[in-house]
Amino acid sequence: MKINIYYGGRGLLDDPTLYVLNKMEEVLRELRVTVERINIFEHKNEIATLPQTMKDADGIILATTVEWLGIGGYMQQFLDSCWLYGDKTKIQTTYMQPIVMSTTYGEREGELTLANAWEILGGLPCPGICGYVEDLVSFEMNKEYTVLIEKKAENLYRTISQKMKSLPNSNQAVKQNILRTPQMELTPQESEQLSKYVSDDSYVKKQKEDIQELATMFKDMLGKESKEEDTAYIERFRHTFLGQQDFHARYLFMISDKKPLFIEVNGDELTIHYGQEENIDIYAKLSPEVMESITSGRMTFQRAFMTGEMTAKGNFKILRMLDTIFNFA
Repeated sequence: MKINIYYGGRGLLDDPTLYVLNKMEEVLRELRVTVERINIFEHKNEIATLPQTMKDADGIILATTVEWLGIGGYMQQFLDSCWLYGDKTKIQTTYMQPIVMSTTYGEREGELTLANAWEILGGLPCPGICGYVEDLVSFEMNKEYTVLIEKKAENLYRTISQKMKSLPNSNQAVKQNILRTPQMELTPQESEQLSKYVSDDSYVKKQKEDIQELATMFKDMLGKESKEEDTAYIERFRHTFLGQQDFHARYLFMISDKKPLFIEVNGDELTIHYGQEENIDIYAKLSPEVMESITSGRMTFQRAFMTGEMTAKGNFKILRMLDTIFNFA
């Protein structure tokens, strides 16, 4: 039999969880159980690969310390990795005993969190250990506490060796009916490979650089297309411009999803650019499709206005001049 211990604390010398784990290991080794302890804080850059270490384990212990609130970040990251990259088939046959010691309030909630998480993952939880420790020396010297810890280790051994069953629980029903998080259907081998990629900082960095490069490329392509389209309007107006002596007008076209197009006619001079301007004689509002039809010669400004495809306000005598000074036909 083999049992893996995953310790999610910070490894401090006065951590009561470490004392409990040491006692548990002593008992389990006496029962000829192979015990491997994995300190998660020592593998913080490769937590995504840790679920793969459960392959040859018959049972595991999830141990952490409540120092101020909850089970701590390392243990939470490990559970996240089990959900994302763990072999669910293996987890379903793996017993788990939670151990949560506290130097503040919240050890019972921590134990319940670990048990609930393992049940939702599909695993088999065993009765755990939780306790509040105010003074570590007094806790270690208390022989009754030591006996309780040893009994828990024996119960874990008995549960795994006899493959004890447990009654159905609502967490499995919640997982089946509510927790429908989209996940890729991966084989255990693919999950293991993916977890290695995720934990590889250089690979992740390269992926981010590639994504940024692609994003920049597509942004430039879209910007280029938009620029070419905007320039096309301006070039069409310039190409078809027919100056009118003693005529002066300022137009502003509000084109949907684009910047306003400003046009100023002063005799034979034409000023045209994108941007907001003041002192406008005619405000016109139309869609890019209508502007495309007009500048392509398929429709006149007057017809667009009469059919309601273009709305305008201002001096309508100046509005009618648009088809005279711009001959798109």
